[in-house]
This record gives sequence, structure tokens and C-alpha cells, in this order.
Amino acid sequence: MPSLQEFIIASVRQAPAVPIELSEPVALDALPTPALTIDLDIFEANLDKMQRHVESHGMGLRSHTKMHKCPIIARRQIEKGALGVCAATVSEAEVMSFNGIEDILITSPVVTRDKIERVVNLAGVSHGIQIVVDHKEGADALDQAASRAGVNLGVIIDLDPGMGRTGIDPKLALALGRHIVDHCSALRFSGLQMYVGNCMHTHGFTKRRDKYCAIMEKGLETRRSFENDGIEVDVFTGGGTGTWDIEPELGALTDIQAGSYVFMDVEYRDIGGQQSEYFDDFEPSLFVLVTAISKPQSRLITVDGGYKSFASDTVPPAFRDIEGVTYHWGGDEHGIIQLDNPSREINLGDKLPMLASHCDPTVNLYDYYFPYRDGVVEEIWPITARGCSQ
Repeated sequence: MPSLQEFIIASVRQAPAVPIELSEPVALDALPTPALTIDLDIFEANLDKMQRHVESHGMGLRSHTKMHKCPIIARRQIEKGALGVCAATVSEAEVMSFNGIEDILITSPVVTRDKIERVVNLAGVSHGIQIVVDHKEGADALDQAASRAGVNLGVIIDLDPGMGRTGIDPKLALALGRHIVDHCSALRFSGLQMYVGNCMHTHGFTKRRDKYCAIMEKGLETRRSFENDGIEVDVFTGGGTGTWDIEPELGALTDIQAGSYVFMDVEYRDIGGQQSEYFDDFEPSLFVLVTAISKPQSRLITVDGGYKSFASDTVPPAFRDIEGVTYHWGGDEHGIIQLDNPSREINLGDKLPMLASHCDPTVNLYDYYFPYRDGVVEEIWPITARGCSQ
């Protein structure tokens, strides 16, 4: 009979993580719905565009796997040139590590004994495992566990950008850094993290840029204070899809943690770009395929995608290629489409691709991706880290 810890880790290890080849190709419009689909041509173009961008500015890409939760996609990002990945939770990091991803940064601190042991165990098999710390007690607990295990664990100090979520006040970070360097023999100080999540969805490019640069100046001051005190800062990581084109002019970060650029969603589309009302720097590649299943009234069509198919913080999902319609939540399994002035006729049985409201939590609702090219699906990709919230 396994312990709880053994059961959790065994479940992560056993989760499917390789492409599942179909015995014969399936047309996109023959998929059972709702289905989470990836347009491979757009997906690959997004990967290439981001990698060219970071390389042209002398930065690295440490893409966040909390968005796609899929080792298959993580490997493709690394094959394109990403230096590694981020994980939001220990179990996400375990999924990536157990499936051959070596350079992993866990971007949230851990303080409980069970999770500290799991992190140290990961570091025991891969020197590429790193985790953020934001408090002396957390650093000491990691140091003691790593020392007992004979492991050298890389740590990065997380700076609070003013969100009040995680991270240490930048003014207090140097004292924590000095403590780690001087008193934590099993920890290897690598650098700083400052993820300015309170900027990523700021509407309007100029407003977003000004806010990001003002906040990141505190991070630059912190880095200078470390260097002036003789502590080398090899890594300064942060940033995201919403600030991908702002960071180069600031030149603060060594690598960016962009994740949503791979798929995109309505929330990002609506923040606006440098030259456009919409943020269209990356094209949407992730779509939830739904079916029109009912027409209860002349101006309404019901589709089989509701709360259990789309996760939304703020905005509803949107159709990929139909204008003049409005989506309304119709419950757990249903979405009700108001036909205002539709750009095309929608008939019962039609399969319709929809852009997710927010890609990260929407992905977490599904077990598999259906990647397709030229309207044909040849294999299925497991979403291995689905539900890995521990």
C-alpha cells in the first residue's frame, strides 16, 4: 500500500506523455466535440517567431509550461532553441523532468516538508532543477533538506513587482541573497526573478510599456545592489507574452518566461499591439472545436461548449472565423450563440472552431490535444500535466 507521496509521484510518472499515433487519419470535422485542437502551421510559426526574437536580442527563452502542460510541446520549444522551461508547481516540474526535460525553473516558492523533499529529489537526478525563494525560512528549509540529501540546489530570488502575491520586497532582497550565499552551503544562488504579471494584460501598448518599465526599474536597482555587494547575478528572468516586444528596449532580463505566445487567446488578443487595435503579434493556434446542436429560437444557436469546455476570467470565447455573433454562457455543457448579423450561415451539425478566453485554464480542462495540418489529425498529444496543481 503506497503512501500519499508515493501515490502522487507514481501517478505523475505513469501519465501518458508521448504522441499517440492513430491507425488512420481523422478529418477535423469528424472529431467528437468539444475537442481541443492545434493548428500546427500556426503553432510552429509562433515557436519560430519567438525564438528568432529572443536570439536577435541576446536573450534566452524559458517558456512557461503551466500554459500547455505538455512535454511534447516543451521538447519542441527546446529543439527550437529555448534554454529550458518554467513550471508553476512541483508536480508540473516532475512531469517535465520524468519525461526528459532537464532545465526547469519552479516559479513559485514551496515551504512544506513534502514538497521540499520532492524538489530535492528532482535536483538529485538533474542539476538543471531550480526553484525560487522569497523568504529566509524557506531558503533554510531547502538548504537543510538539500544538505541531508547531498544535493546542490539552484535557487533564484523572487522579487515582488507590487502584486502582493509571491516574492520579496526588492529592497529586502539583498539581505536574503547575502544569507543564501554566506549561510546556505547546499544552495547555489543563480539570480533573480521578477515576473510582472500585473502588466501582461494591461490594455494599450504605450500604457503597458510605461507601467512595465517603471516596475522593472526596481528590479534593475536590485540587480545592481547585488553586483555592488559582490554577488554575481547570472540569471534575471521574468517577462511574458504581453511584454515580449518591450523588454528588449529595457534590456533588464537574461531570459523571458513567455508561454501564451504558443497558443494565444481572447484575453491577449484584446490588449492591443504596437500597431494594431488587437495584439496580433502571434496568431491563435489553439481552438476548441464545438458543434451546433440546437436552434431553440430563430436568432439563437446552441453549441456543445460551456463552462466545462472554456475557462474564463473575464471575457467569453470567440469564433475563429465568424463575425456578427455573440457567445453567451448556457451552463456547464452549452454555449448559446446570438445571431446578430452572422457573416456566414450556421447549420445544425456544423463543427466550429472557437478561440479560448484564457488558454492556460482551458487547457487544464482537457486530456488531449488534437494537432492537425491541412484539416487532418494524425496523432493525439496527451496533456500530461493536466490537474498537476500540487
